[in-house]
Amino acid sequence: MSANITTKFTQGLPKAELHLHIEGTLEPALKLKLAQRNHVDIGQTTIAEVQKTYEYHDLASFLAVYYPAMNVLQTEEDFYDLAMAYLHRAAANNVRHAEIFFDPQAHTSRGIDFATVINGLYQATVDARALNIDAHLIMCFLRDFSKESARKTLAEALQYKDKIIGIGLDSDEHNNPPLKFARQFEDAAAAGLHLTTHCDIDQKDSIEHIRQALEIMGVERLDHGTNIVEDPDLVAFAAKNHIGLTSCPLSNTFVTPEMKGKEVIELLNKNVPISIHSDDPAYFGGYISDNYYALAQQFNLTVEQIVQLARNSFAAAWISPEQKQLYFNELEHYVATYHE
Repeated sequence: MSANITTKFTQGLPKAELHLHIEGTLEPALKLKLAQRNHVDIGQTTIAEVQKTYEYHDLASFLAVYYPAMNVLQTEEDFYDLAMAYLHRAAANNVRHAEIFFDPQAHTSRGIDFATVINGLYQATVDARALNIDAHLIMCFLRDFSKESARKTLAEALQYKDKIIGIGLDSDEHNNPPLKFARQFEDAAAAGLHLTTHCDIDQKDSIEHIRQALEIMGVERLDHGTNIVEDPDLVAFAAKNHIGLTSCPLSNTFVTPEMKGKEVIELLNKNVPISIHSDDPAYFGGYISDNYYALAQQFNLTVEQIVQLARNSFAAAWISPEQKQLYFNELEHYVATYHE
């Protein structure tokens, strides 16, 4: 097949999504629908008006839109509808396995019960089987909340441990290093949960935060994390220990003009299992296949590089070796039989 990557190719490519915030999939139409259903005054009455509010130029202005939007999420049904809307889009992008972030503190802090959040989301992951998607939940701590809030959130989450595959760490990284939550991560690991954390791009103390996450806290993946290329020793550590990195090209463009493509290619060449995902697609202009395609176009990636990124997404997933092999076989079959 031609080395010219097409949208049809990236859309049909079997892949795993490992860096996706379910709250970041709240499309304007669904936001308006939920606002009307729950009688929440969001200050907009049309989809076009909602779309106009999805404007920002940095992390702070993004979060100022992102968190208030969640006020429309009130009931189990709302969380279920949010997750199912994403999962239908994921199916259209041939996502075969999804590990989905959710932020319970963003909801419990406004009076929504933890059970309401997780039960609605979890039911959607069960129903995703009908879409041929193996879906799981990763509970994230909000790093700009206190350690005590994280402790209480983990204690509550462990009551639903069978509905969560792992924990993560997201939100504003400034003055909130990974080590702030070392105890909570240790307790989560002791309970049998997997570990990942955001190490956002071009942050203050980026390399120190990556070092903390990898060498002290023992995370299995880094979300974003491409600043690791600044430290060859840490790159070698990630390659040796098969630490997956989850890069999100379209959301990266809001921080850097080159979507960290050069770093992605460098890490690919150094056998670090980096893969491509969509982050908050309702806000950043594209779902997972759009991210693959944008990166391929801007950096003239080969078919082999795109396929390796997809392979890495399965390699870094929290699934059995047998399940990984099934997905590898599916990926190889797709490439071997693909026709425009």
